[in-house]
Amino acid sequence: MKINGNAVRIGNVVQHDNSLWVVVKTAAVKPGKGGAFNQVEMKNLLNGSKLNTRFRADEMVERVRLEQREHTFLFASDDMLTFMDAETYEQIELQRDFVGDRAAFLQDGMVVTVEFHEETPIGISLPEHVTLTIEETEPTIKGQTASSSYKPAMCDNGVRVMVPPFVDVGDAIVVATEDTSYVKRADSADA
Repeated sequence: MKINGNAVRIGNVVQHDNSLWVVVKTAAVKPGKGGAFNQVEMKNLLNGSKLNTRFRADEMVERVRLEQREHTFLFASDDMLTFMDAETYEQIELQRDFVGDRAAFLQDGMVVTVEFHEETPIGISLPEHVTLTIEETEPTIKGQTASSSYKPAMCDNGVRVMVPPFVDVGDAIVVATEDTSYVKRADSADA
């Protein structure tokens, strides 16, 4: 689908210079001389490189639609992660590097969203929050207040999280997968 250069927005995936790019930043510029243009910062979906470019209002840009499919995480072996399509039951293997540091959050049976472009996986989205169990942390010091004095803790999946002083070993907590931050203590509905 072709769109005008001034209609490019953050989050759009575009085809430019024979590659796929996701738009990270945009700024509409109206100089005193010459025509207006859209200053766009993009990140390459295939190799991670960045590009700053200008699209004029009359320039046509190819916007790409990605197909999103739900997959269930099955297992990890060495540096490969195996997922199963929720509808067709076909299995795909992705490199651990493809998922990055967030691979530590994958749990058996977890449903993730894999983005495809022409049957090639180019992105993966994990659930926003996961429930983890604290394996080790410092003991709480009596009289310590809960005001911004977080302590380091190691979760059962090997991820380090800063937690409030009232969290102890064996507690289940909810962690944000985006930035590995503590969200809350897990209740029975989160488990």
